[in-house]
Amino acid sequence: MHFNLKRAVGVLAIPVLGSALAVGAAALPANASTWTDTSLSAGTLNPGTFAGGTLAATSGTNVIDLSSAGGVTWTLHSAVLGSAPPSGVSLSSPTTISYNGTSVSSPAVIYAVATDSAGNARALEITPSIPSTNDIQVSSSVPPVPVFLSSLAAANGTGAGTGTVTFSAATSISSGDSITYAESGWPAGLVSGTSSLSSVGGTAAPGTYSVKVTASDSFGAVLTGTVPLTVLANDVYMVGSNGDEVNPFGYGFDVYQQHASAGAHIVGWTSTRSDPATDFLVLAGTQSGAVQFEYAPSDTGTGTGLCISDPNGGAWASDPLPDGLILAGCNDGPYQQFVPQSNGTLKNWATHLFINPDGKGAQLRDAATATPWGGSVYGWTETANLPW
Repeated sequence: MHFNLKRAVGVLAIPVLGSALAVGAAALPANASTWTDTSLSAGTLNPGTFAGGTLAATSGTNVIDLSSAGGVTWTLHSAVLGSAPPSGVSLSSPTTISYNGTSVSSPAVIYAVATDSAGNARALEITPSIPSTNDIQVSSSVPPVPVFLSSLAAANGTGAGTGTVTFSAATSISSGDSITYAESGWPAGLVSGTSSLSSVGGTAAPGTYSVKVTASDSFGAVLTGTVPLTVLANDVYMVGSNGDEVNPFGYGFDVYQQHASAGAHIVGWTSTRSDPATDFLVLAGTQSGAVQFEYAPSDTGTGTGLCISDPNGGAWASDPLPDGLILAGCNDGPYQQFVPQSNGTLKNWATHLFINPDGKGAQLRDAATATPWGGSVYGWTETANLPW
């Protein structure tokens, strides 16, 4: 009934796995695992570059001419970001500020914001002169002030277990400016603060994510950047529930030919609800952070008193090679304790080795490294969520 498919397919193993992955998540058993985040860390943030270069505002014939070193889109506002420009002031062309009205002795400041195609923006604080009807100029005594952001960065929290990444940026304005932050592309389950992301209390799936960070100031300047964000998390097991450990290819722990006896091999096999050989109870381990798997070939939650073990080369006639997984009488010993890793793999508590598959129907074995193709990534799937 069980045979070693890996040896049968030989060099075709990789294409077969590729086909299995192409089937899509809908063809795989539902994974009932949830996550508890343990840490969050950021790599080096890569800030964007404003495409508009140096901005300028100069007096023209009754108008103010705007210029940049690259392609940008100009907008105007008054002192409050998002508000309309001062009365009578408008863009009469994409780069021309015009005025329609009578002379003003003390006109309001204008903010001209240049935004590039990537969403980065810089602003010019322009103090205008409106000497006569329908005439606007740059003040001869107050030159335009550039407003921009720089030094966008991500900093990891200090101290063990903080799990917080804080974002910062610098402004060219000496006072009166405030910076807000927004992030996108981060996984659901993290906690977002005003200028930070945190794993504390989070439930995000482990992995490395490319996160876009946007810093915006109160005058219209915007600076974006990307940062690799790594989430570490532990699989949350529904202790006491019936189910099986299943990898992304649908293969789970299987008691060879349903032999409910000490020494029976644990093999890799398609995990289904109808197959008693793939029914286990997950128990709280006796070692810190560990779980234990008891064979329970029914949907009632009744265990056999036999647990998955790595005898570590012990004197088992049925297991002549070291680190093969077998059934043994459940006990508090370290060889029956398996510690979920943040990347979904499992390590034996005693041997510190990873559980690895060796082909369909072959005995599962512990090894120093996990398989590079993902077969060692297991998630606890309750029986009700397994396919028939």
